[in-house]
Amino acid sequence: MAETIEKLPESKDVPYQRPVKLDDALLMTKFGIYNLVLITISGTILAAVLLETLGISYVLPVAECDLLLTTKEKGVLSAISFAGIISSSHLWGFLADTRGRKTVIVPTLFLAFASTVVSSFTTNFWLITVMRFLTGFFISGSSATIYAYLGEFHAKRNSSRAIMGASFVFGVGCILLPLIAWSVINQEWEFNLPLLNIVYRPWRLFLVVCGLPSLVCALALLQFPESPKFLFSRGHEQETIAIVHKMYRWNTGGKGPKLTFTALLQETEAQQTKVHREEAANNKSSLWLLKQMWHQTAPLFMGPYLKRTTIICVLQFGIYLTSNGMYMFFPDILNRIAELEDRGVERITVCNAVYATRVNILQLEEGGSNATALPEVCHQKLDISAYEHSFVLETIYALGFAVIGLIVNAVGRLPILVFIFGFCGLCGILIVFIDLPLLAIWFYLILLTCGFCISVVNACTVDLFPTNLRAMAVCISLMFGRLGSVVGANIVGILLDSHCELTFWISGVSLIGCGVLSFFIPNIYKRNASDDRISISSR
Repeated sequence: MAETIEKLPESKDVPYQRPVKLDDALLMTKFGIYNLVLITISGTILAAVLLETLGISYVLPVAECDLLLTTKEKGVLSAISFAGIISSSHLWGFLADTRGRKTVIVPTLFLAFASTVVSSFTTNFWLITVMRFLTGFFISGSSATIYAYLGEFHAKRNSSRAIMGASFVFGVGCILLPLIAWSVINQEWEFNLPLLNIVYRPWRLFLVVCGLPSLVCALALLQFPESPKFLFSRGHEQETIAIVHKMYRWNTGGKGPKLTFTALLQETEAQQTKVHREEAANNKSSLWLLKQMWHQTAPLFMGPYLKRTTIICVLQFGIYLTSNGMYMFFPDILNRIAELEDRGVERITVCNAVYATRVNILQLEEGGSNATALPEVCHQKLDISAYEHSFVLETIYALGFAVIGLIVNAVGRLPILVFIFGFCGLCGILIVFIDLPLLAIWFYLILLTCGFCISVVNACTVDLFPTNLRAMAVCISLMFGRLGSVVGANIVGILLDSHCELTFWISGVSLIGCGVLSFFIPNIYKRNASDDRISISSR
């Protein structure tokens, strides 16, 4: 079949009239405004996931009085969005493969925005917890699917460039998060809403602002079609050709010669895989869907893949335990340190600062003993240093990923993993002993940069598994990573006020352990071209 395909003509005047492969047809559309708009939307969706999951860390210190939050409840609330992502990512990934990419992305973006808006009007811990769980549940649909959707609008040689472009937009979103938080939360207005029995303060508006990218992207994607490669795999050839023509018109401004080809060449596909795809698309039984999900997942935990899956999942769990779990309390701890500095305290360890500013537990005896946490001072603003250091952290991430991408081929993955794990883990332990607040904060920043390893481990995962298991392996490993976020945030929430030092010891030792475990990744000593898969990943 390949012998019948002629080289694509370079002449601007002669349209191509023979059947072509879809990859070749996508190359004929050029790379222009259509691709750039789609890349921007995709990167904004990735940034929306970040805002929805990590933005809550800026809310917790200023919402504790309105919602009567204890430190333990802050831990639960900071992790609950990740719990929603964990519980649904497997489902969304499967539905995207069987029902369509856009079919999953657009509805889940609308639903995520709706749950975010409702959560901004909640009045107690349990209500906001349920709504933030639903936000994570729905936002997972787009985060699990957007890479496939974006890549399938591009030929193979351009898909990596497109994904890197979306990653750049995501990196900008990381940097903007503390700036958005500062511009919204540090306002002094408030509105009484008697009907809902709440005082609407800036932190509530900030939640809505974090959800706006989801709404904007959902509306924008209404103007875009389903993935052409997905449509073509389902037999919708003419719809696929129409999409290719539309991309070409956008990219050339309607000034190029008209594309003409009679058909698309069918790509080779195993008959068994094709039958399974058709069955998945037509079968509506929930039990059948669960059975198929199991058949795609089980091989990862059997035979030669069990060791690989275990190592990758443990590494991602350890990374997320610190990079997200400890990050959730980063603004809160900085706010506490700033509060003591305002009182004239110049030398104090991070943990002693936490102990000195922890909430008082008042025992109210009205027919029994009920504990209600009330802080001595209600903060309606975050200290400016919290935003400044968060901005520095996100900038380090953006620059760090670029540096790792440049050096990984020359240095190799193992030295990068061992250095980051070891250095970050050591800094985490040293935080316990440092009594200079500014130095301790910088060590805290270094501790959080262990998130660099997420992309490196993802690159290892891609090489460790065959094509038919690769996507599921990445999905499962990231599910374990997000489970680490949940566990880490709850560990900090439970231990911070009573055993603060232990939280940093757990983070530091677990990272050093991950560094040791990195030596056991199969083929980790090899350097190959696949290292260029490393890009900014959603934390």
